[in-house]
Amino acid sequence: MTFDRSDFSRIQLSLAAAIAMIVAGAGLAWLADQQLRSATQAKASAGSQLQQYEGKLKQVRAEENEIREKSALYNRLRTRGIIGEEQRLDWVELIKGIKESRKLLDVQYEFAPQQALERSALPGFSFRSSSMKLQMKLLHEGDLLNFINDVRREAKAYVRVRNCTVTRTTRSGSPTGETALLNADCQLDWITILPNKGAS
Repeated sequence: MTFDRSDFSRIQLSLAAAIAMIVAGAGLAWLADQQLRSATQAKASAGSQLQQYEGKLKQVRAEENEIREKSALYNRLRTRGIIGEEQRLDWVELIKGIKESRKLLDVQYEFAPQQALERSALPGFSFRSSSMKLQMKLLHEGDLLNFINDVRREAKAYVRVRNCTVTRTTRSGSPTGETALLNADCQLDWITILPNKGAS
């Protein structure tokens, strides 16, 4: 089969249509590729923004939990009387009550004047400490441990044992007829937290 100029004129229109279709197809392919690239970039950007929002949301939730925990701690300390002015009369009554309820032989103590602690871990608050010298006559070590545990649990202050020395004693009778076997000499810090002026 031969192909000459007369045949070319017959297929010229079809050839032009084919070329136009090829160009249109290439254009559509290029446009689709551009749209795909744009969609991919938009997806990546949306994913990045989503991660940022999730990170901020986690941070807000963490801060909210921290505030809630600090608020709960503050309320517990305030309820126990640790936050606020020291209440020495309550402390004296507490020691008297423990001595009577535990039937302790002898409890002698003396509070030193209140002093400010050098460092404060909480902005807006100052820590105050009253040192107490404690001397007790004991039947056994349990008397001392029970006394300190009761004080720490019930006192309207945070009670820190600075040091404690227990020594054997010569047998001596008490007014109740019981004999003290040990002497305890301790130093305790009664710590309270005072809000600074302007702090709530």
